[in-house]
Amino acid sequence: MRIRWLTAFLDFPTDQFGAEVTFWRAIAGSTVSPPRGERREFASLEPFNGDPHLRVQRIDHGPGGIHLDLHVEDLGAATDEAIRLGASIIRAQQGDGYVTDGYVTMASPAGFVFCLVDWQGESERSRPIRWPGDTISIIDQVCIDVPYYAFEPETDFWERLTGRPTTATSRPELIRLARDPALPIGIILQRRGREDTTEKASGHLDLAATAVEDEVARHADWGAEVVERFENWTVMRDPVGRRYCITSRNPRTGD
Repeated sequence: MRIRWLTAFLDFPTDQFGAEVTFWRAIAGSTVSPPRGERREFASLEPFNGDPHLRVQRIDHGPGGIHLDLHVEDLGAATDEAIRLGASIIRAQQGDGYVTDGYVTMASPAGFVFCLVDWQGESERSRPIRWPGDTISIIDQVCIDVPYYAFEPETDFWERLTGRPTTATSRPELIRLARDPALPIGIILQRRGREDTTEKASGHLDLAATAVEDEVARHADWGAEVVERFENWTVMRDPVGRRYCITSRNPRTGD
């Protein structure tokens, strides 16, 4: 399967949608596209340069979260490949075939939701945003939080699905997929806990920043809170409680 583009999708309950879109638009330094979809439930966070890699969605049920869109050229073949590797279909077209409205909603073996979508020619990565104080940052990574019991098979699934080898990090609980320089989003997997053998995988966003503390202060001005500080990253909570991380990485390369 050749993945031509990656998009991180933020899913918000109806009562959070407006305020959360405002917060993430500010953090990304972007504008918001006109809404689209049958119920005007989708929008893109439009960068000032390049193609969008962040999108938002209003959902009717559940607490929301994030999912990944994998943009591919042959949706049917990609769906077959994902199923062969252990994914399951969440939303499928009635009758023959899988495809409905240009995408297929799936779950990984550990339950992380992702979509396979038709590639529409996206190819230009956006540049990081430069902020006052001459610091730069960009939202550029999805961390898949995987239950302890499912970590090895889930890591194997994403390595084979994306065709990207895994690389070690400075933390034994974190495994990174080697970054494809043509794609705007990187993927890292984090092993979580030992106790709950029924928990499903979820995910959160990571920002790369040249000055983590300056970035933390800027986010706090928009209503976010610090949860925990580590040597190379700070865990944040957005205004409605959604966790994400500000990391000390190169915003241009993701390293």
